[in-house]
Amino acid sequence: MKKSLIILVLIFIYSMFFHAQTTASIIPEEAIRFRVIPNSNSEEDQAIKYQVRDVLQKELYTLLKDTKGIEEAREKLTNEMDTIRINVDNILKESNYNQGYQLSFGRNYFPEKTYKGITYNEGYYESLVVTLGAGEGDNWWCVLFPPLCLLEAEESEDVEYKFFIQELIDKYL
Repeated sequence: MKKSLIILVLIFIYSMFFHAQTTASIIPEEAIRFRVIPNSNSEEDQAIKYQVRDVLQKELYTLLKDTKGIEEAREKLTNEMDTIRINVDNILKESNYNQGYQLSFGRNYFPEKTYKGITYNEGYYESLVVTLGAGEGDNWWCVLFPPLCLLEAEESEDVEYKFFIQELIDKYL
């Protein structure tokens, strides 16, 4: 009985260690994230967050979908910052949203996030961040390069999600 319990504990510890190492490699070191932080958690602010996300996500996916590497992705994003800014301006004007915003491309802070059973560590990551107003609401983020942002709507199972992410990482990096 005692040996069985020890074996079970060791198996549990090993599986937890293996799982932690597997999830840590889901997002490669050379990735660019995309994050939208709303002014607050009010319905209006959250709706604006999703409007900004939807418009920019489509634009950025189109911009980066055939990109071959991280340097090319950085160059394309840098060259399109004015267009991105114009798109955010237009969304906010159409919505009569007067809280203002900040646009940042570089190393930005991300809090810890758990999604589909995977915990993403907090830290500073290369990213494009749109902060609306005071930026005190619940944020949304995804991996912009390699282009993983469109997975959320398509994937329904954790295994498929992890497999597809690894497949894209292998393709682009």
